[in-house]
Amino acid sequence: MIRHILSRSIFIAAITTCSFGLAAHGSVTPQGVDTSTLPELGEEWSDTNPYRDAEGHDREEILRVGSSAYNQNCARCHGLGGVSGGIAPDLRMLAPDYDGDEWYVYRVQNGAVRNGAVYMPKMTEHLNQEALWAIRSWLESVSDTQ
Repeated sequence: MIRHILSRSIFIAAITTCSFGLAAHGSVTPQGVDTSTLPELGEEWSDTNPYRDAEGHDREEILRVGSSAYNQNCARCHGLGGVSGGIAPDLRMLAPDYDGDEWYVYRVQNGAVRNGAVYMPKMTEHLNQEALWAIRSWLESVSDTQ
């Protein structure tokens, strides 16, 4: 009996110790996004979402790329479908205006670091502005504030 309890305790301790090296959401290295089907925006960042008023096929493609890019790069922290589980801000709640865009641009350009720990990488080092504005457009499309 004692041998069984001891074996079980060692097994639980080993599982617990080994799992500290695992990331809860898998790799947090940003994944590349194919934006070749999106309208080009150039090198200089726009102050407001240049895709916000897109219509027709362009809008459909922006939302398709934005959804995919969000799920590849943002969902692990900000929640599936844009619905935050409380770990990171719910990005659907950003106002679809200059103020919301300003916060978004600041955060994707600078990331988030607290006490030396990186909570969010500088996304502009990994994704172009087409991908990042497509993500913002998709988030606005699934927001309850629209």
